[in-house]
Amino acid sequence: MSTQLKNLSDFSHTTVPNGANYKFGIIVAEWNAEITGALYNGALKTLIENGVKEENIISLPVPGSFELTVGAEILLNKRSDIDAVICLGCVIQGDTKHFDFICDAVAQGVTNVGIKYSKPVIFGVLTTNNLEQAQDRAGGKHGNKGDEAAITAIKMADLSANI
Repeated sequence: MSTQLKNLSDFSHTTVPNGANYKFGIIVAEWNAEITGALYNGALKTLIENGVKEENIISLPVPGSFELTVGAEILLNKRSDIDAVICLGCVIQGDTKHFDFICDAVAQGVTNVGIKYSKPVIFGVLTTNNLEQAQDRAGGKHGNKGDEAAITAIKMADLSANI
């Protein structure tokens, strides 16, 4: 689905449960910090606006997007009380295949950690062709992917708790 005309932060079409009863982890990559910082701020703000208490949010930085899965694994291994983990990163296309390898590894890794722990692990990673596209999706004209990841985490934590 193209985001050309879509704001990622528009949730008017869906109901978002109250997050007051849940605990969340946010793993954020330090690489491309301008972008990942904006994603983090969006996710944190959205969690709090939807009832999550600040003390129920654990934030952990990791060096880059590749390390997001290990960060999520460590958090879920040490803290069984976490209801969902949000992984935030940004990989921008370069001149080599490095982009493809990183994006594929992170997507598979996030999925595998979620399956291993039977907990929602949310893929909030931008995979863009250039910096402008990343900025557009980190608080720019297409909204903030961090907001989207936070809403997804709340909805999945609620689903998991109420099944």
